[in-house]
Amino acid sequence: MSFTGIVKNELSKLILNKIEAITELSAILKNSAYIDKNIIRITTENSSVARHIFSLIKELYNINCKVVVRHGYNYNKNYIYILEISNKIDIIVNDLSLNTNIPEDYIIDDDNLLRIYLRGLFISSGSINDPKKSRYHLEFIVNSEEYAYFIKGKLNLYDLNSKVIKRENKFMIYVKEAEKIGDFLRMVNAINALLYFEDIRIYRDHKNMTNRLNNCEQANVDKIIETASLQVKDIELIEKTNGLDILDDKTRIVADYRLKYRESSLLELSEIISVETGIPITKSGLHHRFTKIKEIANRIRNNR
Repeated sequence: MSFTGIVKNELSKLILNKIEAITELSAILKNSAYIDKNIIRITTENSSVARHIFSLIKELYNINCKVVVRHGYNYNKNYIYILEISNKIDIIVNDLSLNTNIPEDYIIDDDNLLRIYLRGLFISSGSINDPKKSRYHLEFIVNSEEYAYFIKGKLNLYDLNSKVIKRENKFMIYVKEAEKIGDFLRMVNAINALLYFEDIRIYRDHKNMTNRLNNCEQANVDKIIETASLQVKDIELIEKTNGLDILDDKTRIVADYRLKYRESSLLELSEIISVETGIPITKSGLHHRFTKIKEIANRIRNNR
């Protein structure tokens, strides 16, 4: 089962009172139902969601929906669940504020009801990438531009930084940031999904940080080896042309040790020279002497 299916399963099992049930059912039918004067037809691919909708309608309106189960399109192995209502249509439409593009204020009268409305929106038209995949993505697909910007505004009341784009003849409201997606799961009370999501997110963040550190370390090693190799070339050029005797004593010692320890960093080389000669030398001191060696080598190259 997809992560979206797991989240919807969890949300569809939460207990609601009558007012909360009206709000959630309003969002679900708004975004997953075909409505005319003779029928309300609700379509979903999630069996748990289908049972949840059936129960809500039964409890609120004492109606048993007709349920049709079909195979998915294009020979999809998943089933499609179709719930059909042919009674009390006017009552349901008015009660759930389905005759307006934007729901009436009583549907989302307070913070709790707004969260439940957004939960119903996700149940009906939302999807979320599994956090194990390469990118984080939460989206809702709706039919109306006005409604899309209404939902965007409500999501951003919770600082989710949602955005809207047009997708063919529909509109998508989406959230990309992992932290914001976690906030949404917490907001709609998908606690088990949230714990899973955060565990994977923390693991991925730690893994990415480790990879960055390893990449930095490898880049530093490569830089050390490249620098040491250039220093060796300068010393070998001087040795081949004029001999190392042209160097002063301190610089000559540094040149000899570089030839002996060709891949050591400046810090490592300074520690080796200090221990083996008994003459302390710092990393900065080594850098100064290699600068002198490079100047001599460049003069030789220029004279050539």
